Amino acid sequence: MTSFKTLSNDDPILLTSPLIRGVLKTAEYIEANGGIGLTKSGMFNRKFVHWAAAEFDWPGYSEEELFSINKVLNEWDFPPVGDIHTLLKELKLGRHYKGKFLLTKTGKGIMSYPGRLMSELVPHFLFRLNHGSHLRAKDQILGNWDIFLNVINVKAHHGTTRSALRHALYGEPNPPDSFHDSIASTLYITVLRPLSWAGLLEEDESSHLFLNEGVSKTELWRRTLRLDTDMHLTPRVV
Repeated sequence: MTSFKTLSNDDPILLTSPLIRGVLKTAEYIEANGGIGLTKSGMFNRKFVHWAAAEFDWPGYSEEELFSINKVLNEWDFPPVGDIHTLLKELKLGRHYKGKFLLTKTGKGIMSYPGRLMSELVPHFLFRLNHGSHLRAKDQILGNWDIFLNVINVKAHHGTTRSALRHALYGEPNPPDSFHDSIASTLYITVLRPLSWAGLLEEDESSHLFLNEGVSKTELWRRTLRLDTDMHLTPRVV
């Protein structure tokens, strides 16, 4: 059974989570600007998304990379912004009011307690958000978060690769030399990337081959997650 340990609010390791950093910065923006302007369709406006691209320091989404693809940025061009928007609404930490996005009373209060914020935000982000909503039905993969976390807990304890995790969960691709592995891609989109955005996994993207890129647990994983397979972990040699 998966459980999360709540860290003290002044623990600096909390800010190693891109998700927590992004939410806290979003709260600061709301406070400084009297809210986030909304488009007619209810999305965060471009002014905020441009600011977020420069401020969030999000893995895989640098300001330079985002603007190399788009001349202007809408919420859907920077997916983490959309996830933060959804999370704050679903947890009733923020709401739409007269064309702006504002924090609720609960939202304003919890921003002063990052440890509590993480213990509420990260499980909802991982387990409740549909990270594969844009995928076709045939690209969905079998498994659940309890299985994913416990397998990764053991396999990535001393570092592993996307390929090794794909093999541990689903076996070898068929054919094994397939250029495009839809299972590995879906595993990345729906499991590995959300864990990285939460600050629980670190991905080494230095390899030119997608499946060979490294995956390791972060100190935040070790400090917050309690899993059934913890008893099977061998000590790390430092």
